[in-house]
Amino acid sequence: MSFDSILTLGQTALELGLISSLTVLALFLSYSMLNVCDLSTDGCFTLGAVVGASVALSGHPFLAIPAAMAIGMVSGFVTALLQTKMGIDSLLAGIIVNTALYSVNIGIMNGASLLNLNNSDTVFTKMRSVLENTPLAGQYKLIVITITVVLVAVVLGLFLRTRLGLAIRATGNNPDMVRSSSINPVKTTIIGLCISNAFTALSGCLLAQSQKSVSIDIGTGMVTVALASLLIGGAFFGKGKIPLRIFGMVVGAFVFRLVYTIALRFNLPAFMLKFVSSVIVILAISGPYLKKQLPYLKRRFGKERTHA
Repeated sequence: MSFDSILTLGQTALELGLISSLTVLALFLSYSMLNVCDLSTDGCFTLGAVVGASVALSGHPFLAIPAAMAIGMVSGFVTALLQTKMGIDSLLAGIIVNTALYSVNIGIMNGASLLNLNNSDTVFTKMRSVLENTPLAGQYKLIVITITVVLVAVVLGLFLRTRLGLAIRATGNNPDMVRSSSINPVKTTIIGLCISNAFTALSGCLLAQSQKSVSIDIGTGMVTVALASLLIGGAFFGKGKIPLRIFGMVVGAFVFRLVYTIALRFNLPAFMLKFVSSVIVILAISGPYLKKQLPYLKRRFGKERTHA
């Protein structure tokens, strides 16, 4: 493999990792902070991609970003409403919304399963025009994605330090204590899931505009990818302060995409890619447990050798 190929491989993994890191940050807020496992992620990611692509096709690529985030907030609101007001378990609520969003997404696409943006402007083509004839012209995608991720990470870090952000964190840690402190856990859950799903939809919108196409299955498996990235990032920076943990989520997303991209270089058949994702998730989840068990296994193996 040539040096140029390695650079291309790394840049591709970095771009995709940064885009998916927005979904990881969404899961960080809902799962790690709010203690809610939101399984509507796949559908919400596709929803953001579909809405973002539709608005971009109408000639408004920049408006596509707030539009995607707004529709993501609606998805999060419905999911939270099912949990908090209708007594539906959080896992089941996410599955219900995810299932319903498939039909919603098809409807937004006017019955089609693919939207093509090749003849439309996107935020990336706009940035390419701005950077034309400059040394950074070839990095236009990376620049747009990096700016977006930095802004989201800073906003999330600042938000979690506000009174409302602290209330959301407290809701995830001890909802009974939150109620005794005159904080409404229903309100914090709804706000937390709305913000979380806005990030997920933004991630889908950026991916759609980056690859200039949207298929109905663009979000399939995103909750698995985000969960694996979350755990990988937690393994690196899981015990630090909030800014460091947020940075860890971005690192985890990049590491996952790098491993995934390297796996693609082995010319694996397409049907094996989901298997690769599952293996990475298993390693990410079981890694901390196996690490704790390692001293015990060493002692047990040593005793068996002594008796032998």
